[in-house]
Amino acid sequence: MTIAIGAARVGLYLEGSFSLKDKRKVVRSITQRVRNQFNVGIAEVEDLDDQRVATLAVVCVSNSSAHADEMLATVIRFIESRVEIGVLAEVETELIHLGG
Repeated sequence: MTIAIGAARVGLYLEGSFSLKDKRKVVRSITQRVRNQFNVGIAEVEDLDDQRVATLAVVCVSNSSAHADEMLATVIRFIESRVEIGVLAEVETELIHLGG
């Protein structure tokens, strides 16, 4: 049995954020929408005290690396289309294979 783990690190520049409260509202909205729409894990992982930058981690587990890669690409597009007060910054993805 093969296990494919897809992981993405998604950076966001929140140009319209003027406080940590603004940032948390945006991040909470995005993470909740992703959780509701897709079967993936998502959390804010870096830049917790920077009001203008957010870094999200997205993880997908599948039995197919192609499916995991496709899910990450779909989630990244979804996030990009819903960043209300900013823009998508750096995006890194990685596929990890476990098993035979």
